[in-house]
Amino acid sequence: MSSGRTSARTGPGRSRRSFDRDQALAVALREFWIHGYDTTSVASLTEAMGIKPPSLYAAFGDKRQLFDEAIQLYTRTYGARLGPDSDARSAVAALLRHLAADYTDPTHPPGCIIITGATNCAPGSKDVQDKLRAMREETKASIVARIRADADAGLLPADVDADGLGAFYAAVIQGMNQQACDGATRQTLERVADAAMAAWPGASHRSDAASLSSPAGRPTSPAGRPERDGG
Repeated sequence: MSSGRTSARTGPGRSRRSFDRDQALAVALREFWIHGYDTTSVASLTEAMGIKPPSLYAAFGDKRQLFDEAIQLYTRTYGARLGPDSDARSAVAALLRHLAADYTDPTHPPGCIIITGATNCAPGSKDVQDKLRAMREETKASIVARIRADADAGLLPADVDADGLGAFYAAVIQGMNQQACDGATRQTLERVADAAMAAWPGASHRSDAASLSSPAGRPTSPAGRPERDGG
């Protein structure tokens, strides 16, 4: 994230004043996260950011460019991807439990902006929908790739339906997002994660909560912690 303050003229003949660009971007992310791309207007953004429209355009370009920067900030700060666990099952289980905590974290809006940020866009915002859809597809593809790698390594049956299983866990992630937006607690989402992992081919009935987390639900080692993601 870049740092420093951005200067902007407040009007003809007036002195220049500055604002914290990084702080303004964080505020914009929160607005987009709560309201979605289309519903968030330039007027609501500038009011929340404490700047005038000319300052927004000078610092960020336009609303779409600001949204793109907000998504980049989200993926650097909150995004997660499959970690370096030795097998796909452990990686997926760790990811789901990480998301159970992140989606319900009270320090930011619930859920995931990559899932909810463009759910009700007008035709003119199709490129925004396409961008977020592609990011979700990347997550699903990464799960499918890990499943196939395990099948090739003999850790899963050779005839495992990698595409179907990957789509299932992508659907679980999207469902956990909606549950969080509807007010589900972290504990509820952790139970969803555990139930989903019981569907893993050949899964035992042990609790992933016991093997992957401390009593507070946090991973106990770097191997059990998902990595930050760029999407």
